[in-house]
Amino acid sequence: MTETTITPARAKLVWRWRVVDIVVASVLGVASGVIFWIWNLTYSPISGFFEALLPGLQGLTAGPWLFAGVLGGLVIRKPGAALYTEVVAAFISMLVGAQWGVDTVVSGVLQGLGAELVFAAFLYRRFGLGVAVLAGAAAALLEIPHELIVWYAGTDLAFQVVFAVSLVVSGAVIAGIGAWAIARGLAAAGVLNRFASGRERSADV
Repeated sequence: MTETTITPARAKLVWRWRVVDIVVASVLGVASGVIFWIWNLTYSPISGFFEALLPGLQGLTAGPWLFAGVLGGLVIRKPGAALYTEVVAAFISMLVGAQWGVDTVVSGVLQGLGAELVFAAFLYRRFGLGVAVLAGAAAALLEIPHELIVWYAGTDLAFQVVFAVSLVVSGAVIAGIGAWAIARGLAAAGVLNRFASGRERSADV
């Protein structure tokens, strides 16, 4: 098979956002924001259960807030898609009543940026399961300092380590693998046929 060379001009064309990219990223963001809102209302008992097992383990419940950016990046495959989708989701979550107010959007920016950096590191050319897992983990990594400073200030080192590891694991598994599975499902259903992600039926690892 002959490998296609992507010239700088071609790369700019591929990375340029189309109207359909904006629309679909926005729809993904809004839908994810509704999921965020539902999780806002239901996560507390689960978080409390993990915290009772081991303080800091509640970081495992963070994954459902991290998947939007990974999903946007996997589907749209353009610079800024992960950040945009996560921020839209966070904004919708705030509008419909997230208990953290404007800080919800601050977290969205950090989480979306984390995922975005991973896709950028691979030059927006690799979108397999491994990259998705890294993007989910990175979304968690950038959120950790914010969480520890704003919501868990004064906690001891043991708590901080358990919380950080738990959050990264949740990001990698729930946001990373979860978003990859959703993107694959959407592609298999044929709803992404106007995207490269929809024309690929196998993981690009």
